[in-house]
Amino acid sequence: MPLNRPWQRRTHRERRELALRTRILIVCEGTKTEPNYFRCFPVAEVFDVEVIGTGRNTLSLVEEAIRRRDIADNDRRPFNEIWCVFDRDSFTADNFNRARLVAQNQHIRTAVSNEAFELWYLLHFNFHDAGIPRRTYADRLTVALEQPYQKNMPNIYDLLVGRQEVAIRNATTLLNRYAPWNPERHNPSTNVQLLVQRLNDLAE
Repeated sequence: MPLNRPWQRRTHRERRELALRTRILIVCEGTKTEPNYFRCFPVAEVFDVEVIGTGRNTLSLVEEAIRRRDIADNDRRPFNEIWCVFDRDSFTADNFNRARLVAQNQHIRTAVSNEAFELWYLLHFNFHDAGIPRRTYADRLTVALEQPYQKNMPNIYDLLVGRQEVAIRNATTLLNRYAPWNPERHNPSTNVQLLVQRLNDLAE
C-alpha cells in the first residue's frame, strides 16, 4: 500500500522529531472519568499528550488551561493544541457560555456535553435523543456494559473502543439535529467525538 499520509511518508527519525515537538494538553473537569478514558488513546504512544483531571468546572477549568499554557510557553515547551472537556450539568448558563467564549478567544478547543460526559459512553450502544437526568446515566451504562458502571473505571476505554465508530456516528447525527447547536440548551448533545476523531487522526 502506498504511503499517502504525510506522517507515513516521513522517515523514522523525522517522525520521532515531530512527535517530540508536538505537545497536546487535555484539561478535564472530572478527576477520573475523562482522564482515565483519554489517557488510553494510542496517540499517547506517538505524541506528548498531557491529560489533566482538575476537579474544576466551566470558567475555572478554562482558566486552569490558560495557566498551564502560559507556564509551558515560559518554559519554551509550548502546547500545539489545547482542549477543555466539561459538562453543562447544573451550572448557570452565563458561567457555561462564558467559559466557551473565553476558550474560543484563547484558541482553546472545547469538548462539551449536555448533560454529562457519560452521554458519549451511552452513544456507543444506542442513539439517544431524549434528555435524561444525570443520575440515570450510570444505571443505563450498567445495563449496556453488563457490569456495574463506576465513574473511575480504569478500563472504560478498552470496554468501549470496539464500538467507537458507532458512537461517532450517533453523536454526529445527534449534533446535526440542532441548527445551530447550542450546547447550553440542547439536551442531550455532545461534541466529544471531535476530540476523539482528532486523537485518532494524530495517532495515524
